[in-house]
Amino acid sequence: MQRVLFIILLALMLTGLYAAWTHTTVEGNILILFIAALVISALFTTRKRFIPLEPKRIAYAIAYIPYMFYAIIRANFDVARRVVQPTIPINPGIVEVRTKLKSSIGKTVLANSITLTPGTLSVDIRGNRLVIHWIDVRDVEEKGATEDIVRGFERFLEVIFG
Repeated sequence: MQRVLFIILLALMLTGLYAAWTHTTVEGNILILFIAALVISALFTTRKRFIPLEPKRIAYAIAYIPYMFYAIIRANFDVARRVVQPTIPINPGIVEVRTKLKSSIGKTVLANSITLTPGTLSVDIRGNRLVIHWIDVRDVEEKGATEDIVRGFERFLEVIFG
């Protein structure tokens, strides 16, 4: 039952996002979108990877969206500030960070979140470590780099994905 509810909610969300992006308001189009989203949601969700719909997880997932926007905007301003300065103060490098996340989907969302924020790029996932290209390496030590790059995202993702 939970899986069916999850599929319906996911299909509604996908339909709503697509309709908003394309400015679709015709009922027939929205119905076709919803049916397609149901089929896609059913095909791409499995029992093994299913994340239980618990109020705490849902709340953290909703809270993650504005946090992600904040992180992206903050990083955009940081990179823009570096670009407009005459000396371009960067210290690029590759760092390895550790994650507490256990699930592969949680690690993937973390890696994608890091990549979406300007100035950082996820290069590889190796077990519980991520290899990150960082525009301004402030700490080459794993503990410091993990704190600077990963911890903000991980606070939310630990609850959402376990």
